[in-house]
Order: sequence, then structure tokens, then C-alpha cells
Amino acid sequence: MALLQPGQPVRKGLYWVAGLYGLIIRFRLWCYRKGWLSTTRLPCPVVSVGNLTVGGTGKTPIVILLTEWLSAKGRKVAILSRGYKRTSRVRQLLVSDGSRILAGPLEAGDEPFLMAQRCPHAIVAVGADRVALGRWVLDRYPVDCIVLDDGFQHRALHRDVDLVLLDATDAAGLDALLPAGRLREPLAELRRASAVVITRAESCQDVAAIHGRMRMISCPPEDAVEVVFRPESVMSLVAGERQPVEWCRRKKTWLVSGIGNSRSFRRSAESMEVEILGETAFEDHHGYQHSDIEKIRANLQGTGGEIVLTTEKDGGKLLPLLTPSDPWWMLRLDTKVVRGEERLHRLIDGPLQGEREQVDSRV
Repeated sequence: MALLQPGQPVRKGLYWVAGLYGLIIRFRLWCYRKGWLSTTRLPCPVVSVGNLTVGGTGKTPIVILLTEWLSAKGRKVAILSRGYKRTSRVRQLLVSDGSRILAGPLEAGDEPFLMAQRCPHAIVAVGADRVALGRWVLDRYPVDCIVLDDGFQHRALHRDVDLVLLDATDAAGLDALLPAGRLREPLAELRRASAVVITRAESCQDVAAIHGRMRMISCPPEDAVEVVFRPESVMSLVAGERQPVEWCRRKKTWLVSGIGNSRSFRRSAESMEVEILGETAFEDHHGYQHSDIEKIRANLQGTGGEIVLTTEKDGGKLLPLLTPSDPWWMLRLDTKVVRGEERLHRLIDGPLQGEREQVDSRV
């Protein structure tokens, strides 16, 4: 059954299925609250970045931002990710050892590979069991802080900071559980988060719609952190050349993406004032084939296009399929906290400060 895309209305005919799904999820959450399902604490602070809905809320750029913050504070950070749709079948896979990348986007998953590229000093590892993965990493590397990617539903691992992302452009996705809507858990579970981070918060109207949903469950919207993703630069996939965003202005462009929110990518391209000739939007984590590339080349040639523009997440998977003459570029986004940055820093610093105090008391 296909999942709803951001912005799609709730499918009323699926409410009975959503009701059954809700019973299962609520029973699981109740078991954790009663202690029937255990939670394991690792011997270092854990910061989780997750969401309440399926699809692309912007977890990867937030994980990258927090890892950069922690690294700048002198922390040795490990990123733990599931590695969704990776081809490797090993239980634990090291994507980066903090000095070199050891696995490609197909083997590791496109998002962990991108995190390893953008955070070259961080350990990046993937595995379905994040408790076992965390122990595996800690046994091998002197890590003193873990960032957990897509961790809100992974209750088996204790987290010191639990950030939950809500996409401002997808307020309707919070109206029903899967498969009638896009909620993985009941909206009320938002209250167990350390902080709510509203992403793609450019529109006051969109943000107000999210605030309305938060008030419904007595979750104070004034405490929410707000983030925007802005085009920073473009990079040639083949040559590695980087150009400022202005270089793309008025260029005849074909868009290509395989992400959870292709509408967001199109809006970013529109903000760059490119001339969009057409778009090929695949499902999230799409595995590109040579036939896909041939069709896109034909579309570009047939419309008189100058460049193909794709996402940074797709870039690693596309590169092996391109030729030196392909004018394919990927868009790099900058993550900007526009509201609540000080609060976010305090949240991240809290567990680290507590750890320092414990160390000092033992000396």
C-alpha cells in the first residue's frame, strides 16, 4: 500500500486500518512505560533526531548540524543510523571511521553516506539494532557522544536529548495515523520529546498550522525550535566543481530527486530562479538504474535543457552512472535555526555538562 505524500489529504476509507495500527502502537508504548520492554543506557550522552511522521522532515541536515556543533565543542561524535535500503547485510557496518569513508551509498544507505561526507571527523555506523550498534562502536572507538538518526521510535536505546521534527509544510500529515495519514505514533506522543523542531519554517501560515496541532495536545508551541533549509551552492557531480547559487539563475533545468519530500526540493529550485523545464521525482531512497539516466538525458535534450539539478542525497548514487559529459549538478542546502537556537544549544550542552561533572567528581 502506497504511503501518503506530504500535503496529501487524509484517506477516510483507511481509518479502520489506522485504528488497528494505533492499538498495536499504543500497546507497545504502554509496555515501555510499564517497564515490560527494557531501555538500555549507553555510557555516553545520546542525542536523538527523529520524527512523528513518515517521510522527509529534514532529519539528515539536522543530524549534520548537531554533529558539526558537537565536533566544534571538541567532542568525538558517532552517528548511528539504520541504513534504510542498504544493500549490505552485515549486522553492523562502519561507513566512516572519522578519517575516511569506508562504504558507498548503496552499501551503507544514501543518508549515512551523505552524513559521512558532510561530517568527515565523525564515526558513522549503520545497523538495525541501535543498542548493539552503539556498543559495537564504543568498543572500537573513543566516542564520547552519539547522535541517533531517526531514533524517536527506537525506544530500546535511552537518549538524553530527544528531538522530534515536524515539517511545517505538512500539518495535514499530523491528522491521522498510518495508513490514513502520515503519523507513525499518536500525536500526543510529541509530549515525551525534549523539544519540537519545526522544519521548513519559512511561512508564518504553515508554522501557525503546526502550532495549532501542538495546542490540541497541550504541547506549548512557543517552546518549539524553528529551522529553514536554504540553497547554499551547487556542485558538479562529475567534475566536483562548486558554483554559487546565483550561477544557476535562469538556466534551463530538469529536476531529479528520490527523497521523501520532492515538493520541498522543487521549492528550493524555484527560489534559485532556475527555469524548470520538467521534473523526475522518484520514491524516497530510489535505486537508480542506467535506464533512469537514459530517460532523463532524453528529457533534457528534448526540452533544450542546460543542466540536470538533483539533491545532495541523490548525488552519491547517481555519480557512478554518469559520463564526463553529463551536465548534472547537485544542490547543497544550508541549515539555519531561525528561532530557539540558544535553547537548542542548551539542550545539547546539558548532558555533556553532566558528564563532565561526573568525570570531575571521580578525579
